[in-house]
Amino acid sequence: MVRAALEEAGLDELVDTAVLLASELCDNAVLHGGTEYEVELTVDPAGEEVTVAVTDHGPGPLELNLIMPRVGRAATHGRGLLLVEQLAAAWGTRHDASGRHRTWFTLHPTETSRSLPVQPTPLPLSSPLSPHPEWPSARAVRWLLHVPTGLAAKLELSALVAELLRRLCEVLDADGAEVSVHYGDGRGAQRLAGHGRPVDPSDGLTPLVHAQLPLPAPLHGVLLVALCSAQPEQSGTAAELAGLTAQRIALAVESDWLRGADQRRRSWMTYLADTSELLAQSLDVQMTVAVVPPLVVPRLGRWCAVHLVDDYGRLRLAAITHADEDAIPALRAGLDIARSADAREQLTRLLRKAAGPVGISAPSDGIAVALTARGQPLGTLSVGRFPTRPHSPEEIVLVSDLARRASLAIDNARTTAIHVKTSQALQQALLPRRLPVADGVEFAAEYLPVSSGSDVGGDFYDVLAVDHGHWLVSIGDVCGKGARAAARTGLVRDVLRVLVNDGRSPQRAVELLNGVMMEARDPQQFCTLATAMVSRSAPGQPPGLGIELVLAGHERPVLRRADGEVELIGAPGTAVGLVHNITPECSRHWLRPGDALVIYTDGVTERRRGPEMFGQERLLDAVACAAGGSAAAVVTAVRAAVEAFSADPRRDDIAVLVVRAASRISGSRPAAAAGSEPAR
Repeated sequence: MVRAALEEAGLDELVDTAVLLASELCDNAVLHGGTEYEVELTVDPAGEEVTVAVTDHGPGPLELNLIMPRVGRAATHGRGLLLVEQLAAAWGTRHDASGRHRTWFTLHPTETSRSLPVQPTPLPLSSPLSPHPEWPSARAVRWLLHVPTGLAAKLELSALVAELLRRLCEVLDADGAEVSVHYGDGRGAQRLAGHGRPVDPSDGLTPLVHAQLPLPAPLHGVLLVALCSAQPEQSGTAAELAGLTAQRIALAVESDWLRGADQRRRSWMTYLADTSELLAQSLDVQMTVAVVPPLVVPRLGRWCAVHLVDDYGRLRLAAITHADEDAIPALRAGLDIARSADAREQLTRLLRKAAGPVGISAPSDGIAVALTARGQPLGTLSVGRFPTRPHSPEEIVLVSDLARRASLAIDNARTTAIHVKTSQALQQALLPRRLPVADGVEFAAEYLPVSSGSDVGGDFYDVLAVDHGHWLVSIGDVCGKGARAAARTGLVRDVLRVLVNDGRSPQRAVELLNGVMMEARDPQQFCTLATAMVSRSAPGQPPGLGIELVLAGHERPVLRRADGEVELIGAPGTAVGLVHNITPECSRHWLRPGDALVIYTDGVTERRRGPEMFGQERLLDAVACAAGGSAAAVVTAVRAAVEAFSADPRRDDIAVLVVRAASRISGSRPAAAAGSEPAR
């Protein structure tokens, strides 16, 4: 009735949508009202609007059904009002005291459809006037297969297939039909949609029509139609129409699968990009390995484990996770190479072949991939299968891709660890292993580099025991950082040691050191230096320490008396390695028991808190507060004051060296070294 009325009005464009929605409202009237119902169709004179209303006399209002939760994708009912809401221009319900419930919707034709003239109804091909009588009619076949593009785009796949099955059942007068699709993802065949009574292939009493969906691999699908047992003569025509419908359904399934595949592909690309970003955030091997299993579980598997090759070429479990945390202890025991012979055999064979992915069975089913970088085996990545299905081909490819990214990240972390270890060893080689311990003198020092990684700082300190009563104390700051600065630092320290051991005075040693550095012809690698010859008083002289101090562009040291008085001593001079000829000045000072000499680098005074610097005044206060303390106590006081001044990250290395005259020294004081005066 609806189709005939709209075709008579020249509104063919609205026929499919109007019939679909009117059928849904009639179904609701039968299911929820359980009474007779009336269908009213109104077309306004101008053809601007079509209204269809269905009225029933049910015991309860339709609005009660609107508050029920909507069903999932797998359900075959419950979408009637959802279709009306999405496809109609407007819709609504009304009920009155007499029990009449009216549900209506309106449709608006497009401008193109309004301009079309009314076409006469074509004769069916089975008409006696047709020279080639066939069944069914062309109109029936068109209605069976044609769903307007706009309508098909608004319907979900299951709803569209259900509509096609409903039409097929109406044309064939069949009892029911259903479509099952196998997507090739390991989940088996899934019932996509159905209409009428359930189709049971094992029922030998009902005639069934099987039609394979022409789908590309890995998709497979079948259409089953249960014919009315009273009309077996329709089986031939039913097979042809079922085949046509199967082709139409296959187009919809393939299109939906391609859209889903494209969305999955975009999702996996985002996932792999995020994975690379997370793996690149750490250059620590253990942290990098620990990130891998949480990236895999639960998206690509039930559990994940990473085994790495140790220094002896043996596999060791490095990281593990499971979707069920309670299962981790048992999984760890099953993947322990030392305890599980099966896991050891499978993973060792995989690592030896550097292949993958391959199937594994210990401790449970899954896949494993060898981790390799630059042709060298690093370990293995194992992923457990899902509880209900094996890994799909797409997931296996993703696991392999993730394994390659993890291998690169682990290799980079290992390479960085080697560089850090080498740099730290070089840094330690530039510092004395331990400070001398002697009667009458105390030495204490501390070095705080900016970086604990692969960068080598340019600050250094050194204490050299020249003989039983003399020590060369030096502290310096080479411009720059890294390997070049480390090489220049070693040069400065070793040349200074050789020159002083050869009998040169600190003043002359600095002059010769400047010449050696100028021969390198690298003005960017200059060095500020503070060096002092510390001499213990001879037996029979007053106890104390004599200091011959030479500064080459370095910060002036602090002299702290036992009573807490502090002062800056020495003449700054010119840094070594800048100009060809320098004339360093040597100043002599005397440390009485309890006095201390504090030598430091500019990382102390130039420590920043915003625009403000720590400065020499705060340094003097910190040293004065440590009056009476040991050399180590003075170093601790200076470090505590610097760290309390600012919480900002350090921008420069810090080196502090303290020389303190011990309280009890036998002997007498040399007269020539009394007081603090410049050397002539």
